Amino acid sequence: MAKKEKDGLTPMMKQFFELKAKHPDAVLLFRCGDFYETYCEDSVTASKVLGITLTRRNNGANVKGSEMAGFPHHALDTYLPKLVRAGYRVAICDQLEDPKLTRKLVKRGITELVTPGVAMNDNVLNYKENNFLAAVDFGKSSCGVAFLDISTGEFLTGEGTADYVEKLLGNIQPKEVLYVKGRKADFERCFGNRYYTFELDDWVFTDQSARQKLLKHFGVKSLKGFGVDHLKSGVVAAGAILQYLEMTQHTQIGHITSLARIEEDKYVRMDKFTIRSLELIQPMQEDGTSLLDVIDRTVSPMGGRMLRRWLVFPLKDEKPIQERLDVVEYFFRKPDFRELIDRELHRIGDLERIVSKVAVGRVSPREVVQLKTALQAIQPIKTACLYADNEALKRVGERLNLCESLRERIEREVESDPPQLINRGGVIRSGVSDELDELRSIAYSGKDYLMKIQERETEETGIASLKIGYNNVFGYYLEVRNTYKDKVPDTWVRKQTLANAERYITQELKEYEEKILGAEDRILSLETRLFNELVLSMQEFIPQIQINAGVIAQTDCLLSFAKTAEEHKYIRPEIDSSDILDIRQGRHPVIETQLPLGETFVPNDIELDSEKQQIIIITGPNMAGKSALLRQTALIVLMAQIGCFVPAERARIGMVDKIFTRVGASDNISLGESTFMVEMTEASNILNNVSSKSLVLFDELGRGTSTYDGISIAWAIVEYLHEHPKAKARTLFATHYHELNEMERNFARIKNYNVSVKEHEGKVIFLRKLRPGGSEHSFGIHVAEIAGMPRSIVKRAEVILKQLEADNAAVGGLGGMDADGKLQGGAARSISSIAQSREGMQLSFFQLDDPVLCQIRDEILGLDVNNLTPVEALNKLNDIKKIVGGKS
Repeated sequence: MAKKEKDGLTPMMKQFFELKAKHPDAVLLFRCGDFYETYCEDSVTASKVLGITLTRRNNGANVKGSEMAGFPHHALDTYLPKLVRAGYRVAICDQLEDPKLTRKLVKRGITELVTPGVAMNDNVLNYKENNFLAAVDFGKSSCGVAFLDISTGEFLTGEGTADYVEKLLGNIQPKEVLYVKGRKADFERCFGNRYYTFELDDWVFTDQSARQKLLKHFGVKSLKGFGVDHLKSGVVAAGAILQYLEMTQHTQIGHITSLARIEEDKYVRMDKFTIRSLELIQPMQEDGTSLLDVIDRTVSPMGGRMLRRWLVFPLKDEKPIQERLDVVEYFFRKPDFRELIDRELHRIGDLERIVSKVAVGRVSPREVVQLKTALQAIQPIKTACLYADNEALKRVGERLNLCESLRERIEREVESDPPQLINRGGVIRSGVSDELDELRSIAYSGKDYLMKIQERETEETGIASLKIGYNNVFGYYLEVRNTYKDKVPDTWVRKQTLANAERYITQELKEYEEKILGAEDRILSLETRLFNELVLSMQEFIPQIQINAGVIAQTDCLLSFAKTAEEHKYIRPEIDSSDILDIRQGRHPVIETQLPLGETFVPNDIELDSEKQQIIIITGPNMAGKSALLRQTALIVLMAQIGCFVPAERARIGMVDKIFTRVGASDNISLGESTFMVEMTEASNILNNVSSKSLVLFDELGRGTSTYDGISIAWAIVEYLHEHPKAKARTLFATHYHELNEMERNFARIKNYNVSVKEHEGKVIFLRKLRPGGSEHSFGIHVAEIAGMPRSIVKRAEVILKQLEADNAAVGGLGGMDADGKLQGGAARSISSIAQSREGMQLSFFQLDDPVLCQIRDEILGLDVNNLTPVEALNKLNDIKKIVGGKS
């Protein structure tokens, strides 16, 4: 706001506008006494998002810019998350001095800028989901990306092509993404517009600035120790994140202790289409179920967050996968061990986020006690793992740090059930500080002391009605009824006369009053100091506790796999580096949990390799289960490569390096791209990145265009996957194009299968069983019927189908299109005859056999329309209506 527009403002409002100018794009919560106030446009936003009343300053004058809305300061944890979740940046302005200690305008300053990607508040965060902030650097030769969850201290970086960075963004799903000013068009072209973004000045994204920031933070001379020194753009992105933390007033970041490289070679590649279509993290339907929902039996929040990452980053190194499977099997075989670990995990809580709060000085007394409980729970876990007959679990025991000195200090100094807030008192135990104990004795034993004074003075003076009271005017006093006024000692000083009594003070009372009134304030001050000293000493244990949190999270995930395997009867898969994929009696892990009571899932076998059966073309009617079969194959492979048991009787998984799917429509349709364009874009992505170790799933490719175009493209793609030396991927190709079954004759590694159905008394029964050989019928009309299509449409479709089939048989085929795109041969004659039959269909009302409709027909045919009056016509229409009403 310009200076001339500020004229006439109060000093406090001038202070507001000065602070608002520092972060004009943020909603400013301005602390004023016991309230957080918002003004001007911020108040309009706050009232809408928070549902609080919008009022006006200046005695309600309807002046633009006088709007205001506020809420009590203690409700910050309730209202702040709503603003952040709504996508707003929020600047929190606090009073930097006690209003009681100044007669001038209270000093205020912005103490924190909370954004969707930088949040520590428990009410903002999802306890089973990371809250990552990302930064993207558009380098000259590659694209850099970094991720930080400030609530846990996890800091990651990587670099590669824009496509690789897009995959990481899609897998990790950051809540906010930073990039350099002026590159919005580039960002949206590469990564879309679904992310909450913020632009930073170009100097932030320079190598010198970024490296200097990182080196200073970690206190090192080189980044080689982190294995990221050669990632120039990745380092720039990581440095930009630290700079952003400084800009948002997040400077206490001692819990960010390392920067890890995202190693592309370690993980199976999956693009955003695959993650979405396989419904790994989120279902596509609101009331649906994801794979995560089915297999997540984690107890700790750290375990829940780690499992989400494991799902989108499956491993492709055999050794760590086998180690995970070994641990899951050990849990399986040792129920007593499993129960002990499970019981202790329930006591641990969110160790990762608690220790992060220790670093930033925001940990509450209850969270400190929870940290102590977690360290106590780690003791039996460590012992049990050290004696386990499993090398991976023994390493877990060795890595766990009991932090005994910290645990004992918390036990010694903090009450076992303290309040949530330090300013409520009652946090520090007795015996920790002599001064604190003395002050408590004065403050909380005051009534007893005053009672003793009252009893002593009553006895010495003989004033039976003597009582001690207190008011804000002159503090503690002795009240004497007028009847005993003559017994008052000369040393008492009269302070107030009442109708029936008088009040006096004594030197003893004044001295005690000073002690007792100051004691409570001093107690709170001393408790706060002692608690802060404890928190400060806890910070040296942050690295050890973070290691504990990571180890516990891994153990929790593997225990979750064991619980899920037992509940759903999963088996251990065989993992190797071959090209063989052999799944016996495999089941869809999600669908089998959603079946109605009493209905069992129909399992199927899938066998793929690079020598005999590389590509399976699956035909069969809609609703027969083709798509489910494709997805379940991918899910079983993925589950095996994250170290989880799988839903099958037996499974040999030759590890894959990439999983590609082309299943269902994409979000791009809403952006104006046609279904066919989306299909071709996604198919191109697959064919340009596929390798001989990949798993490829195509479902109904080419249906977005004409039949002949679709068949041609589908044929060419299957042929490419079979013939190209670098593209011999194991492939499942579900299609309605029965013409593709001809490929089996000409290509050695292509095999036809169909999802079988059975016709019984004119009805189709879906057997959902995969059998060798192609399918000739799609049974689409039957699917339309059971979907609730009007009966007349179903009957008409059956007539048209029979006519087309008859003409096809008569001429040896329907023919195709000529050079001008016109139908020719049997196809043209069939369509022509169907169109002609439509003319007769208009009269079908008079050809029905229903007796009621026949009665209506007779009524209409018997009318002399030329001599019918309007009233007679209405009466006749009413008669017909009664006939119809009788029918219904």
